[in-house]
Amino acid sequence: MAALVTLLMICTPVAVQCQNLTDSQVELISVSLADAAKASWELGTRAQAILSLNATGFSVYSSTSLPPPTSIEQFGDGNATGLAPLFDIARTTVLNRGASNGNVTGPQPLMKDGSAADPASIGFAVLLANWTQQDESTVDYVGAAKDQLDFLYQVVPKTSDGAFSHRVAEVQLWSDFVYMVPPFLAYYGVLTRNRTLLLEAYNQIKLYRNYLRDSHAGGLWKHVLLGASGNDEGHWSTGNAWAAAGMLRVLATFQHSEYANTLKHQQNDLAGWAIEIQNAMYTHLDNTLVFANYPDLAPDTPGNFYDASSTALLASTVYRVSLLWGEHSHLPIAERSRQALFGPSSSSATPTFTSDSPISSTSNSTASNSTTTNSTTANTVLSNMAHFTTEGYLTPVVNPHSYGREGSKSAEAQAFVVELHSAWRDWIADGAKGANGARRTMGWPVIPLYGWVAWACILLGGWLV
Repeated sequence: MAALVTLLMICTPVAVQCQNLTDSQVELISVSLADAAKASWELGTRAQAILSLNATGFSVYSSTSLPPPTSIEQFGDGNATGLAPLFDIARTTVLNRGASNGNVTGPQPLMKDGSAADPASIGFAVLLANWTQQDESTVDYVGAAKDQLDFLYQVVPKTSDGAFSHRVAEVQLWSDFVYMVPPFLAYYGVLTRNRTLLLEAYNQIKLYRNYLRDSHAGGLWKHVLLGASGNDEGHWSTGNAWAAAGMLRVLATFQHSEYANTLKHQQNDLAGWAIEIQNAMYTHLDNTLVFANYPDLAPDTPGNFYDASSTALLASTVYRVSLLWGEHSHLPIAERSRQALFGPSSSSATPTFTSDSPISSTSNSTASNSTTTNSTTANTVLSNMAHFTTEGYLTPVVNPHSYGREGSKSAEAQAFVVELHSAWRDWIADGAKGANGARRTMGWPVIPLYGWVAWACILLGGWLV
């Protein structure tokens, strides 16, 4: 260690920033996430980012057993502030769902949507609000959660073998589904002590894998199948990352539940399937360390482009697999991607791709609810960052509302950045297990100076001056 620090002092006569995000940078990214998140899945994804960043004790990734405490102060006074925006999402959603759904009664989604799955992504926040007795029973969280569950079982169309459709109007399966619905089912089961719902979460993932995994593409998942129109048999990067991340949320829920010992086989499968996606994806990462929107197509293929959004989410799953399962094989490449995404312009290859033609298309801290950002602060906080605009938005990114086009100001991309930052932070706090093997795999002689510095940051934990 002393030799490494000495080398850095010799080679870097000026202050060196490690390639991890500062609190002020995370704050700006979180504010932009709050500003951009409007659609159902964006709100659900933001809610998960809030948990990962601000209230880790209530995240399924925490080592705390499930169900969690009913008091939000159990893990310290800061949880009330940290969870405030999550509960605001849950409260606003539940209070508005009547108007959103035409004031129907009975089974209904938490928010009107053409997707049968995306509104369920908010369900985790609604369940937690009910569990921690928010709003003194003046908001019907329990009724809203039950109506969402009943909507999935009673209204949403299904395949002949029981896979819930991702769409309301017809049976159509999307890889995104795995992040939206199974984690809700698993958490609902934990809170109600209903093991059948945990098994259903697993079964839905298994069914989706049976349909979407492409054995002819190394295990990459196809994006959209079975619909009368609007199918996408391409291996969309974000869809693969959605699937892996959803599997790991369910795995963590199983691990920390009272049913852990009786769900060993299911846990083995979930971990293996997530790693299977990582294996398939990382074979297609080029020297920019950023995935193409469709990873197995050249980035300069007409309609394809680089996408930092999927890169961030998939890298976050590598740190989560390391923490949950002790599997570290993809840490070297995930760490290099993280360094590229969070590094300054001078140390990160910034791919340029200008094509806007579609391959296919479809119709804070995170605690901050602010919708305004001081422009002077923004310009200062993220100046000279290779993959962020001065407003705090990750770039380049796919348009989340039209997945075959390049976009900007993506809410889900902002959430993925927060998830990556939080997963890396948790990995560091746990002792950065697997880092030594990762350094051996990377090979000391070929790492550029910024790579040496980044690994020193991992070992020393933060900033070197």
